[in-house]
This record gives sequence, C-alpha cells and structure tokens, in this order.
Amino acid sequence: MGWSIEEVSKHRDSSSCWIVIRNEVYDVTEFLSKHPGGPSIILKYAGRDATSAYEPIHPSDAIQQYLSSSQRLGPLNSTDIQDLEAQERKRERTEDEIRVEQAMKQRPPLNRLLNLADIEDVARKVLPHSALAFFSAGAEDELTLRENARAFDRFFFHGRVMRPVSKCDPSTKILGFHSSLPVFVSGASTAKLGHPLGELNITRGCGTANIIQMVCTYASISRAEIAAAALPSQTLFFQLYKSTDLAVATNLVQEAEQLGFKAIFLTVDAIVITTRERDVRSPWVLEAQTGNIQYYSEGDPDGATNLLGTSSLHVNRTNVLDADMSWQTTIHWLRSITKLPIVLKGIQCVEDAVLAAEMGVEGILLSNHGEIDSSLPPLEVLYEIHKQRPDVFEKLEGGIRRGTDVIKAICLGAKAVGLGRPFLYALSAYGEVGVSKMLSILEREIVTSMRLLGAASIDDLTPELIERLDWEPVNRQSKL
Repeated sequence: MGWSIEEVSKHRDSSSCWIVIRNEVYDVTEFLSKHPGGPSIILKYAGRDATSAYEPIHPSDAIQQYLSSSQRLGPLNSTDIQDLEAQERKRERTEDEIRVEQAMKQRPPLNRLLNLADIEDVARKVLPHSALAFFSAGAEDELTLRENARAFDRFFFHGRVMRPVSKCDPSTKILGFHSSLPVFVSGASTAKLGHPLGELNITRGCGTANIIQMVCTYASISRAEIAAAALPSQTLFFQLYKSTDLAVATNLVQEAEQLGFKAIFLTVDAIVITTRERDVRSPWVLEAQTGNIQYYSEGDPDGATNLLGTSSLHVNRTNVLDADMSWQTTIHWLRSITKLPIVLKGIQCVEDAVLAAEMGVEGILLSNHGEIDSSLPPLEVLYEIHKQRPDVFEKLEGGIRRGTDVIKAICLGAKAVGLGRPFLYALSAYGEVGVSKMLSILEREIVTSMRLLGAASIDDLTPELIERLDWEPVNRQSKL
C-alpha cells in the first residue's frame, strides 16, 4: 500500500517530523538535534517532500549512515507518487530556474571553448544563483581570492631557444603516483549543486586523462561510489577535514584507506569558517526575485544571520572543526591510524613549511582556501620558500587559470598544482565532457609553453626560466 501524503503532512513539527525523500518516508524526529546542518532546514520541509533540497548536497548513503531501519518508514503509495510528479510538472518555475533552463540551451559548442575562462563563463550562466554564490565566493572582501590569481601576473619567463622539444613530455609523479600532467584535482565539496552526477564527472574525466583526484570529506557523492567509478589504475587522494570527534575522524581515514585511496591530505588552514558574504547573501537575492523582500520596522529585534552560508550544511554546532590541532599531537595521531602518505593542505608561510618537513610528512600543499582576507597568495609563498628554503617540498593550489600558471609554479619548485573551482565550473557547464575538455585545454597550454621555454620534460622547468617583476609602482600618480 504505502504511506499517503495526507498522513505524512500530519507530522510537521519538532514533536513529530516526517519527510519524504525519493518517494520514501522517514521519521527524522530524533535526528533533528543530530543533523550536521542543524534542525531548521529539515523542519522547513517537515510533513512534505524534501527531495529537491536533499539530493544536491548529500551522498546516496547519507540516509543509511544516519538513520536506523526503524526510522525508515517505507514508500509512498503509488497514487501519491504520481500526484507529486504531476505537481512538480505543473509547478511555476522561479525566475532563476527559467534563467538556468534558457542558459543551458544556449551553451556554446565545445570546440569554441579556448581556455578555462571560457568554461567558467558558461558555468556562471548555467549555474543556479545559490550554487554559483557558493562555488565562487571568497572571504569577506574577496581580496585573497583575487590576489591568488593576480599573483601569477607578477612572474615572467626567460624562454630558451635552440633546444630540441619536438618530443615534449609533461607527465610527472605526485607522491610517487603517475600523472599525465603536473596537475591534480583539489578537494571541493558539494559538486552536485552544479550537476546531478557531481564528483563522478571528475572521477570519470580524470580517469581517462590519467589525472589524480583528491576527494573532499564533504563530497556530495559517497567515497565508495567514487572509488567504484574509478578505473583500476586510477589514483585517488582523500582530503580530511578533522572534526573534534576523534572517532569520526578516525573512521573517515580508515574508510578511505580501505577503499584504496592512496594519500591523506589533512586540511590545516580551515579550522573555522570565515564569512563568505556573497554566499550568505544568496538566499536574500532569491527571496527578492519571488517578491519576498524583508524591510526593517522601527523596534524590530536583531535576528540571527547564518554567517556560515552553505558551509553550515557541513560545519556547525554538531560538527565542529578541530581548532586545537597541533604539531605535537595531530600528525602523531594521524600516523597512528594510517600507513598512507600524509600531506598538510593549507600551509601559508615558510616557517610552517619547514616545520612540516621536520615532522616528516610526505608533502605540503600551499593554499589559503580564500578563508582569511589578505592572506599571501600561494605563489608568493612558493617564491619565498624558493628563496629561503628551496630544499622544502611543496605543491600549490589557488588562482590557477592557465597552463602558463602551472608552468610558473613548477619553475619555482612546486611538484604539481591543484585546481578546485575550475573543475566545479567544468562539470557544472558540461558534465564529464566539460572535465575532459578542461584537461585537454590545460595539456595544450602546458605543452606549448614548455616547448617555447625550451623544456622537453618537467625536469627542464627550472628557476632560471622565471623572474618576478613589479611593473607598476605601488602608488601610481595620475598624470593630467
């Protein structure tokens, strides 16, 4: 028989809360206080279908992970399933949904995408407003986000000529694992906001291209599904956001190891979430589009603001990031639970790079997550390491938009370069083929640049080929 929508609708508050997901009925009353995203989002859909809110942000195994069999009440009856489907077909589309539908029909063909900026431009047009705000936002004034990219403009090449480069090999090894290019996918969460298949687009696109994928703790596809979709020879890394719950963190690491992931990237720079104002404002923009504009009335109290934005789905009062990680204890703990190589993701200065080397970790990833405004761009940190401690290993993430950007980082001593947002834009715009197109563009740009620099292999990309120049004075005077 199955449950009726009428019966489900009777359970719509915190005393008795039922929801429908994919035509299955769940009693989430006891789960409200345990939900990583807090109870309010569940209560918003109490007594009705929550599939549209659930699907884009949750792995398929999330329900099995958090709800017991007694909380899974069974399916809706077939008549009500048909009624829900009919209601969805008749539902009036929002202004944002209409915009996205139209933009999807007007995407340029793949052969007209010349660079990563072209792909990002398409993604910005086809992404829902809330998804774009989350993917593109940086902290506060977004100075760090902009400067991460602008830093590459301060470095220039000294190309060498008369060197045989008809045979040019851009392949390398990252932590001992082969990669066709000196790039890898940096962990980025909630890719299903941009495409129903989410991170699987990256897995499949990178598998055929022989590029390594780092999978985020907060991926919207389960790690098991990603591992199953990977080719037998494909390399996956796991990015760990360590919570204060040691048992949860341990289980995450050990699950990744059992699934065949080859390294653990411990995120050390995102111990708290800063305010990404563009993301925080996103719901208000959508409310305004529907005419639901709120105004201040004299005497109104100051209500609560969700300053975490979309990140509140993952990090909140029930799932707190560990702000007490230390050189003395955290790496020792991680070594005690896994035999996998350990890389620290989020190193931002020479001193910590040296400490990481002294602690014996297998690598560091220079990154600032765009989290604290006015952080030094990773490329500038790499440059400082090159000047002061060239013996220290590193990888780099942040601001890369061209093959030449990759080459600049390699010349300064990086072993490889990670890209996060560009992969989200590629899969959002075109799915798996977008990821493949993005990688083919990078390969073309990298190989072309290597040849013009006189480099036949990655080993030929040396510091002598690059120079840092400030063409403009800090304070330019207007000449009238």
